[in-house]
Amino acid sequence: MISFYYGSGSPFAWRVWLALEHKKLAYDLKVMSFSAGDLKSADFLRISTRGKVPAVEDNGFSLYESSAIVEYLEDQYPGSGAALFPGDAKDRARIRCLVNEADNYLDAANRRLLQAVLFTKKEDWDESRIIAGRSVVAAELSRFEDRLSGDYYCDALSAADFTIYPMIALLLRMDLRKPELDMASLVGPKMSAWMKRIEALPLHSKTYPPHWKAK
Repeated sequence: MISFYYGSGSPFAWRVWLALEHKKLAYDLKVMSFSAGDLKSADFLRISTRGKVPAVEDNGFSLYESSAIVEYLEDQYPGSGAALFPGDAKDRARIRCLVNEADNYLDAANRRLLQAVLFTKKEDWDESRIIAGRSVVAAELSRFEDRLSGDYYCDALSAADFTIYPMIALLLRMDLRKPELDMASLVGPKMSAWMKRIEALPLHSKTYPPHWKAK
């Protein structure tokens, strides 16, 4: 059985959890505490040398970095569940392109705003920095809105959807801390409908970050 090391609220860990469910793979969920120092323990550093989640251990083989894990699950278990990279070579290339775009551009924009709002004390908020960060995120969300032409990003549900969705879900959490940001207004109609489709899937409710449920 796969041991899956997970941190609640991490969009990268959520990506892997969605992939595991989509592939219908058996796994042992190991919830790691950021505050308790679980990621710095010797046992975990043996599996994830950078001390970050997600990570997996599968019959003695350990791996970290979410995109690599998702690729591994697809390659190692091709006949299990549904494909994470469905379609022909061109379809799979499109999926990988979207995954890379999300990791390299959407996440970079998100981190700038998340740092300014979620990881900064309210009394230290820099409004000009927050406004600038929101503007960068808005531009990225507009790009991803334009890329969506069907029910999912590449026709069938795929690794692209499982990469993008958790990033946007985390962004929307900022409205809880700073409602005037109104991040929800940046999500276009196509993306909003797509999010509802994801949220209607059984795997969404099963993988929803545990510590978000109370808020």
